[in-house]
Amino acid sequence: MSKRTIPITPWRAVSQWKPSPVNFLILTFGLYIFGTGEAFFVESGLGNGPWTVLAQGISNYLPLTLGWATFILSALVLLIWIPFRQKPGVGTVMNSITIAFALGVGINIVPQPKNPFIQISFCLFGLLLIGLGSALYLSCGLGPGPRDGLMTAIHLRWNMSIPIVRTSIELTVLLCGFLLGGHLGLGTLIFALGIGWSLGLWLFILKLFVDRAF
Repeated sequence: MSKRTIPITPWRAVSQWKPSPVNFLILTFGLYIFGTGEAFFVESGLGNGPWTVLAQGISNYLPLTLGWATFILSALVLLIWIPFRQKPGVGTVMNSITIAFALGVGINIVPQPKNPFIQISFCLFGLLLIGLGSALYLSCGLGPGPRDGLMTAIHLRWNMSIPIVRTSIELTVLLCGFLLGGHLGLGTLIFALGIGWSLGLWLFILKLFVDRAF
């Protein structure tokens, strides 16, 4: 399999802290799609994502709520950025704000299916949306979210395929969460095994679009 990377796009920002109206719009749109995908995944009812499983596991051993455990995990991931010289940007700040807003809206709109086939369909559709949203917002060059930043840092440092890096991170996080007693389900496994390949697919499609349209 060929290596997948983030393509250079015409709307890529010159500076991570100086967005133009165009790349800021694409950034926001991508993050909103990401959050909507999260909503479909949550509403599928098939289990939490690997990072939530890890946060649950940590909260089993420390006097922390799930929310605080999640926040601390994100802060620790940002600290891991330092040796990789990964830098935050507007996208890093917008990541939590826009995704949280879209997730809240989506959960209020997307129904909770009871049929197992529809549940799996919701999970897979959510995975595709998260991959698409990630590809779009990362292509703006305005800075990744904490977890995506770890992925891109490892990808750039060792020239590894993004799908492989992302899958390795998610499976490692899932294993740690499981060993700490976090709850996982079918959706958790689908996410861990599929999110890297979903992102890789959309990055490939995005590169084809840029190569042919510009």
